[in-house]
Amino acid sequence: MKFLKLACLSGLLWLTGCASTGITSLSNPDAIHGPSTATSGNQATGAYGSLIPSGELQPITAAQAASRAVTELAAPADIWERIRRGYGMPNLESDLVVDREQWYTTRPDYILRMAERSNKYLFHIVEELERRNMPSELALLPFVESAFNPQAVSTAKAAGMWQFMPATGKSFDLKQNAFRDDRRDVLASTRAALDYLQKLHDMFGDWDLALAAYNWGEGSVGRAIAKNKRAGLGLSYTDLSMPAETRLYVPKLQAIKNIVANPMAFNTRLPLIGNHPYFQTVDIKHDIDVALVAKLAEVTVEDFKALNPSGGSRPVILAAGTPQILLPWDNAIIFQSNLEAFGGGRLASWTVWRAPSTMKPAEAAKRVGMTETELRSVNKIPPRVAIKAGSSLLVPRPTQLVADVAEHVADNGQLSFAPDAILTRTVLKAGKKDSVASLARRYRVSPASVAEWNKVSASATFKAGQRVVMFLPMRAKTLAQSKAHGRTQSSSKQARSKVSKPTRLAKQP
Repeated sequence: MKFLKLACLSGLLWLTGCASTGITSLSNPDAIHGPSTATSGNQATGAYGSLIPSGELQPITAAQAASRAVTELAAPADIWERIRRGYGMPNLESDLVVDREQWYTTRPDYILRMAERSNKYLFHIVEELERRNMPSELALLPFVESAFNPQAVSTAKAAGMWQFMPATGKSFDLKQNAFRDDRRDVLASTRAALDYLQKLHDMFGDWDLALAAYNWGEGSVGRAIAKNKRAGLGLSYTDLSMPAETRLYVPKLQAIKNIVANPMAFNTRLPLIGNHPYFQTVDIKHDIDVALVAKLAEVTVEDFKALNPSGGSRPVILAAGTPQILLPWDNAIIFQSNLEAFGGGRLASWTVWRAPSTMKPAEAAKRVGMTETELRSVNKIPPRVAIKAGSSLLVPRPTQLVADVAEHVADNGQLSFAPDAILTRTVLKAGKKDSVASLARRYRVSPASVAEWNKVSASATFKAGQRVVMFLPMRAKTLAQSKAHGRTQSSSKQARSKVSKPTRLAKQP
C-alpha cells in the first residue's frame, strides 16, 4: 500500500510538472527563444526568468486571443524560408510589378549572382529585423539598392549595400574619414538603414511611403502628399506624382519578394543559404596589415574585404578607429589562435603622416620615401590635385616606430585636395602689421605653409619691408607683384612730391 501511495504521489507530481511546462510554452511564445530578462512583481523569476506567472490566472479578451500568433516549432530550413515566414508588408499589385518580375526572370544569372553575394549578410539582416519586429522582406532591399555589393557607389555618391548619401550617413552616425567609410560597413550601415526605415515608417505610417522616402527623400514625399491633399487626391504611394526611379522602387522590391516566395513559379533558382550566422566579430587591439589578418585567419584577402568593406582598399586596419573586424565563423577562432602564436615581428607596416603644408603628391611622396605612384594608389589621390595642409595619408611605418596611430587621427583624419595649380616662388616685402596669418588669408594659403616657407612660427609677425617668401599660383603672384609695384610707385610719388614742393618764403617787409 505504501508503494502504491508513493507511486500515485510521484505520478501526480509528474503530471503537475508537465502541465506547468505546457502552460508556460503555449502562453509565452518567447519561451521558445529562451528566458526573458524582464521581471515584475507578480511573476516568478527563477531559472526561467518571467515565464511562469505566480499570481492568479486572468482571462484574456477575444481581441487578445486573436492577436496571438501560433509559433512554429520547427526552425526554418534555410534563410529564404525564414524570410518568407516573416513577410509583413501589404502586397502591391500593379502592372509595374509584373514588368519587374519579367525583367528579373529573364536574367537568371544576375539573380543568382546577387543571391550568392547576399550569403554573407542575410542572416545578420534578418536577425536585426526580427529583433526590431520589422517586416522580413526589408532584408531584400539591398537587392534593389546595390545588388548586395557593399562596395557599390552610385553616380550621386551614394555608397554601400544600403546606398547612403554622405550627408544622410553622417546624420545616422556613419563615420566617413580618410581611413574608413561606415556607409560600407556591414554592421553599421545595416543598423543605420533600419533606424532610418523605422523613422520613415513612424513618419508616414505606411511601408510603401517609407520606402519611397528612403529612395526619394522624406521632404520630397512629404511635399508630394501635401500637394495631393490640397488637390483632394489620394495620398497612397500609387497616387503620388514622383520620379520614374521612385515609381519603380517599390515594384522592384515586390517583384523580388514574389520571386523569393515562389522561385519555381518564376523558373528561378536560389542558392542554399543556411539559417545560421556567417560571421562573428573579433576585437583588434593593435594596428595590423590587412594581408596579415587574412593570412592569420586563413581566408583570402578578397573574402576578408567582402566582410570588412569600410576600409576600401586600404592596406592596414587602424585599431583606434576600427576596433572590431568581421571574420567567417570558424575562421575567427583560427585567427585568434594564430595571432597568439604569431612570432613574425610587428603587425603593421603602415602608419599615418600629416602633410605640414599644401604640396604636390610628388613632393609628399619624396618626403615619406615612397614613389608618387604608390602614394597615389594607397591613398586614392586623383590626378591634377595638390594635397592640402593637414591631410592624413597612409605611409610606410618606420622600423623604429612602435606606437600605433592615435585615436584622434584614426577616427577623424581627413584627406583634402586643392586644384593642382603651378606654384612659383615669389618674394614679397611685408607691409605694416603683416603677419603669417594675414598673408595666409590674403593669398589663400595655409598659415602652416607660410610659416614653413619662412622658417618662422605660425604666430609670427613681419617687420615692414621684411622679405617674405611665398609659393603662389601665377595669377596670385602677378597680383602680389602688382600690389607691391603700386606701393613702390606711391612711395616714389610721395618722395618726389616732398622734393619738388616749393618753399614758402616769408613776405618781405
